[in-house]
Amino acid sequence: MTHTWKVAIQLFDADDPGGDGVVTAAHAHLTTSSGTSLEGRGDARRSPRDAGVTEIGEELAASRALRDLADRLLSATEEDIAEIEHRDVQLRR
Repeated sequence: MTHTWKVAIQLFDADDPGGDGVVTAAHAHLTTSSGTSLEGRGDARRSPRDAGVTEIGEELAASRALRDLADRLLSATEEDIAEIEHRDVQLRR
């Protein structure tokens, strides 16, 4: 039996409100085969002194969003196990 989970990453660029650089924000959205959804977020800031390589900021923001999503998925798994076992559960990260 095969299950397919889908992850979509959306990237957004905006001027840095706290400075004079650019912020790239990433939203990672997971949808499981049963329809459960989770989201993760990440961002990257580019200083005006940095080289203007857009892909680097996108990679960094996306990786942070995926890490946030992974942490949220582990927390949801801990909660699911705890509910079944009626005890606190901490999974290794």
